[in-house]
Amino acid sequence: MLTPQGFRFAVAASGFKKPGRLDLGVVESKLPAAAAGVFTTNRFQAAPVLAGRELLEKSETARAVVINSGQANACTGDQGLENCRVTRELIAQNLGLEEDQILPASTGVIGDQLKMDKWAEAMEQIRESFGKAEPMDMAKAIMTTDSFPKLAWRSFEAQGREVRVLGMCKGAGMICPDMATLLGLILTDAGVDPVLWRRILSWSVKESFNRITVDGDTSTNDTIYGLANGASGVTVLEGDEEALAAAVLDVCQDLAYLIVQDAEGGTKIVQIDVTGAKDDAQADLAARAVGNSPLVKTAMYGKDPNWGRIAAALGRSGAEFDPNEVSIGIGGIEIFRAGQPVPMDIDSMFAPILDRQDVEIKVILGSGEGESYLLASDLTHEYVTINADYRT
Repeated sequence: MLTPQGFRFAVAASGFKKPGRLDLGVVESKLPAAAAGVFTTNRFQAAPVLAGRELLEKSETARAVVINSGQANACTGDQGLENCRVTRELIAQNLGLEEDQILPASTGVIGDQLKMDKWAEAMEQIRESFGKAEPMDMAKAIMTTDSFPKLAWRSFEAQGREVRVLGMCKGAGMICPDMATLLGLILTDAGVDPVLWRRILSWSVKESFNRITVDGDTSTNDTIYGLANGASGVTVLEGDEEALAAAVLDVCQDLAYLIVQDAEGGTKIVQIDVTGAKDDAQADLAARAVGNSPLVKTAMYGKDPNWGRIAAALGRSGAEFDPNEVSIGIGGIEIFRAGQPVPMDIDSMFAPILDRQDVEIKVILGSGEGESYLLASDLTHEYVTINADYRT
């Protein structure tokens, strides 16, 4: 693992949900870092989302990010906002920072107020682990229903020096494009103008986390933060950002793939490629309709090459096309062409393809040059079990 220079981590097992499990993580930059954030589009926005937005509107830099799991602090009113402020104050006092230099994020059950007594008790662990904890520890601390921690990293050379990019995220359920449901953190030791850094992060999120779906739900807490502290000694200037942007995008796309791989109860990663739409927006409508269709998702789980479900989803997607021009392929084999199925022994042909974890669905609408893609999970019995028992 490549950890960018100039960052230190701290974690605690605070007992927010389960005793003995890491559930609070802090990353601190030794230098003021260019700060960026991308947030949920859900109208019900959690207190840390509202606070993070406000902090980034007031300042282009930050020194730390604090993330807790087990408590979403969403739909908690003024008390939730005050509790969020106090949590930042606690971290600031214990790490020698200013409260307004700390960006917050939370995940967990919606509606419960933060357990402020446990936050106060956790500060001793935060102090003791500060600078000793590793990125993997923090990746574990932010997990909820995730079955494994999610990290990715890249490096590149610029101006004769190595620049590192490290990312981590959590997410397995309540995942849907339009700021996919997750918490994430992207760190780099490159020096970047804050305006440029925000543009790079926003673009990378659009091309990664906003192109995945598990269940069609977008959460109240979705947040991706980015810190760029310049500790490598390399300053990325306007017009020279290609290498950094490529590294950040690669990290975000790796993390997005891991989220779909870890989808609650999921067994498949389905890549849906749509081409030939009137424009990219219509291609995106088609891809999302297929990726979010419970019938398509359950067919993938059942290893059933049911092209009729794909065609039906396309037909209701809102995209404009001539059904007689549409082609559908699964796993590289065309199964539907010009409005009709292709004659073949479907079950024997597709059995080995649908035994794989990764399956491609390719749609050609035949109406233009628009294109889009989406990563989707299947929908399983286990997903229902997990979410039926989530709060209790």
